[in-house]
Amino acid sequence: MDFDGRRRVIIEGVQPEVECGLFPAKRVVGDRVVVEADIFADGHDLISAVVQYRHASEKKMREARMESLVNDRWRAEIVVDQLGFYVYTIEAWIDHFLTWHRDLAKRDESDFDVQLAIGLEMVRDAHRRAKGRDKKKLLPFTKAESVDDLQSADLLELMWRNGERRFSSRYQIEVMIEVDRKKAEFSSWYELFPRSFGTLHDLEKQLPRIAKMGFDVLYFPPIHPIGETFRKGKNNRVSSEEGDAGSPWAIGSTLGGHKSIHSDLGTMDDFEELVALAAKQGIEIALDVAFQASPDHPYVRDHPEWFSHRPDGTIQYAENPPKKYQDIYPFHFESEGWQELWGELADVFRFWAGKGVRIFRVDNPHTKAMPFWHWCIRALKSDFPDAIFLAEAFTRPKIMYWLAKGGFSQSYTYFAWRNTKFELTEYFEEITKPPVSDFFRPNAWPNTPDILTEYLQYGGRPAFVIRLVLAATLSSNYGIYGPAFERMVHIARETGSEEYLDSEKYEIKNWGTSDDDLSELIALVNRIRHENRALQQNLTLQFHESDNDQIICYSKAVDDNVIVAIVNLDPNSTQAGWVELDLAALNLDTTRPFQAHDLLTGARHTWHGARNYVQLNPQVTPAHIFKIRRRVRTERDFEYYL
Repeated sequence: MDFDGRRRVIIEGVQPEVECGLFPAKRVVGDRVVVEADIFADGHDLISAVVQYRHASEKKMREARMESLVNDRWRAEIVVDQLGFYVYTIEAWIDHFLTWHRDLAKRDESDFDVQLAIGLEMVRDAHRRAKGRDKKKLLPFTKAESVDDLQSADLLELMWRNGERRFSSRYQIEVMIEVDRKKAEFSSWYELFPRSFGTLHDLEKQLPRIAKMGFDVLYFPPIHPIGETFRKGKNNRVSSEEGDAGSPWAIGSTLGGHKSIHSDLGTMDDFEELVALAAKQGIEIALDVAFQASPDHPYVRDHPEWFSHRPDGTIQYAENPPKKYQDIYPFHFESEGWQELWGELADVFRFWAGKGVRIFRVDNPHTKAMPFWHWCIRALKSDFPDAIFLAEAFTRPKIMYWLAKGGFSQSYTYFAWRNTKFELTEYFEEITKPPVSDFFRPNAWPNTPDILTEYLQYGGRPAFVIRLVLAATLSSNYGIYGPAFERMVHIARETGSEEYLDSEKYEIKNWGTSDDDLSELIALVNRIRHENRALQQNLTLQFHESDNDQIICYSKAVDDNVIVAIVNLDPNSTQAGWVELDLAALNLDTTRPFQAHDLLTGARHTWHGARNYVQLNPQVTPAHIFKIRRRVRTERDFEYYL
């Protein structure tokens, strides 16, 4: 836009906006996006403003009128109803007609003739600009004989649409919004190693059980051929013995690489059949994409330039001193052949997308060039706008956040290591509120094949229940490393380690059946999540006061669906105390009782006022998930809870 000093309106403080528009803000289909900005000008003239927006596939901008709030803050809502990218900007101008109309009430009648002439001039200019029905409706006003004839509310609306915008100010950039499908915001993940259940055909038998527990994403670690060279043995031993299965992350052998399936699991046709059968159960298959290669991978033979070489000519294996991973070669993103490398890695995603996969968990993305992810995910989303990418990046916050800005739909979090009320409150207040929530979608996991926390090692069954409830209610996306979590596996390889003893990462497990597992509780928690919209989003998460540091209380609410969770964080002892709810934030009448219906136990309690007493025995039920029901009175004075 060329500079013109007659454009007097200032526009700043625009939200949502990520890094001055360098990255898109994230939303899901159907969201009502609240756009706000600080808009002001010199003097006392009134301002009008609009949000102009369009889907990337559209050429013409739509408009939503902004409303003035307080302190020069303005707001409008726009609905994003298509997958892909939207762009929006803000236009604002001095509204001379609106200013004239406001000031008319303050003027002396002796000035009305002049004011009529001024008003008519603006109306007639608008009539010349107007088209269609607006032009026809404006015509009678162009013949007004008194200022009273120009006091119509209809005229104000017509003049807003057709008024003079010649010197309007326009925000200097078009802000992007990336719109994903709902599952990017709300999903329940279950992780298992297919090889521990036999073949892909054998795995089909697990689908009804996983669906019954309420999971809608079934995530597989790598299912590709595994290298023989430097294959790891059980418990991550440097050398393997005959029959050792090796680590699935040591991808590639003479039988293929990232676009192949381990022959012990079955064929590509078997995989596509599994994807289709899972979909009939309401489950999507998610694949792990780990960009690294075993020494036996075809890439090593065909493209040695994609790897870093040591002075003796050998390829550098992965290491994080003092740890060494001789069975893995990392890709060298500073290679002279980086463009071909980028293209091939992106093609790995395209290959599996062609087999029906739309959800990818990406292994250690923070150890690959970050510009690659920005380019790769943007390119893939243009072809597969329904694709979802989960970043497994347990690294420094700024890197985690950049990866989310760069395109990842969801992100692992530090949840596994946040145990106290202070830690949980501080962390989730950060990641579920703007500006972080505009680009970062948390996915909370209490355990993974790499993470068996001290809390789970020593807290017994209550610890697993506590972490399940916290993950499933604090975050709208959560997951578990399934069989190990269900069976409450808690033995570490050694003291001070978070590695499982006899880890499934290095050997095939026979999980069999068990009379003591958490499957029924998991199914109940997932059913609660699916039946309550409040738990399917994070934006309304609010923490409430409790006088016991071992008891955490928080709520989520969408319209009339209000959920309050109260959790005993101590897996060893009964804890009691008073919680104080912010009733105004929950839209509850402070003068009337309400019902707290515990969805875990079925118990119903009538609560009066904000302050209420709770006691939680971790050996019985360490948490409440209350659905708050308001008391409603009928015309015949009959009262019931809604």
